[in-house]
Amino acid sequence: MDMKTRITELLGIRHPIVMGGMQWIGRAKLAAAVSNAGALGMVTARTQPNSDALRHEIDRTRALTAQPFGVNLTLSLMNEAVAYDDWVEAIVASGVKIVETAGNNPRPVIEALKAHGVTVIHKCTAVRHALSAERLGVDVISMDSFEAAGHIGDGDVSGMVMIPTTVRAVKIPVIASGGIWGGRALAAALVLGADGVNVGTRFILTEECEVHDNVKQTLRQGTELDTALVKRTLGRTARYFRNAVADEVLAMERRPGGATWADMQDLLSGARNRRALESGDVHAGLVCASQAVAMIDDIPNCETLVARMVAEARSALAETQARYF
Repeated sequence: MDMKTRITELLGIRHPIVMGGMQWIGRAKLAAAVSNAGALGMVTARTQPNSDALRHEIDRTRALTAQPFGVNLTLSLMNEAVAYDDWVEAIVASGVKIVETAGNNPRPVIEALKAHGVTVIHKCTAVRHALSAERLGVDVISMDSFEAAGHIGDGDVSGMVMIPTTVRAVKIPVIASGGIWGGRALAAALVLGADGVNVGTRFILTEECEVHDNVKQTLRQGTELDTALVKRTLGRTARYFRNAVADEVLAMERRPGGATWADMQDLLSGARNRRALESGDVHAGLVCASQAVAMIDDIPNCETLVARMVAEARSALAETQARYF
C-alpha cells in the first residue's frame, strides 16, 4: 500500500523516500531502481565530467524507468564564482522536473530552475539556512542532521531535535536526512513532523548500487563508532567511514598549528574517493557513510528495501499506537 504525505503528492511518488544525491554513486542504474521501487531516485550531476555527460546519464535513467526521478546539483562549497548555466540547461533540456540543490546557497540557479517549472529540494544543515532557502522560493527542505554522511555543518544537532525545529520554522515540506536506515527510522521521522526521508548510505548497500562489493561488505560490518568527522578545522565538517585516510586527515588536523586545505588536498581529493569506491580498496580514499551503518546487515535490491521500509514503518506506527494508547 502506498504512503501519502505532502512529499509523495508534490513529487508524484508512491512512498516518501528520496535517494540521497551521492557523489560518484548517483548513477542511472541505482536511480532508476529506486524510482521503480516507488521512491525518488536521484542522479548526481557532478559525478559526470560535464553537462553533456549528464544529459547522457539522464537519458540512460529514463530508459530504465518511467517513474519520476531527480537530479542532484551540488554547488561549490568554496564560495567562489562558479557558472552553472550549462548544468541547468542540461537538466532543463532533458525534461527533469525535480532538482536537489546542495552544498551552498541555491540563489545562483534557483531562478532559472523555477522559471522552467522545476520543483527544487534544497539540502540544508541549519534552520537558518532552511529559512533562507524558503525565502528564495525552494519547494522542499531536506535537512541534514548530525548522523548524516558527507557535509553536515558545524552545529552537531541530532535528528531528534533538528527535524522538529525545522518543521516548526518553515511552512514548506521537510525531508529528514541523516542516519535513516529502515522502516522504524522512517516512522520516527514522520512522527517528528517530517514529510519524508532522505536515504543515502542505506541505498549504497543495495544490489543495484555500482560500488565495489568490498566497500559494501565493509560498510555492512560497521558499527555506530565506525565513522569519523573530518575537515572540522577547515569549517567544512563531513562524516566519512573510519579508514586509513580518515585517520590520517584527523591526525593532521590535530597536530600543533593544524593543517591547511593545501596540506590535506591530496587526501581529500575526489579522485581518491572515487578510486576507493570503484577499486574496492576502502583505504584508498575517503568513503562517505552515515551512522546508519550500525543498523545495516544485508544488501537487498531496491524494490525489496523500499517495500520493507514502508511495511516496517506502518508496523512500527501501529504497534506504538496499540502499545501505548
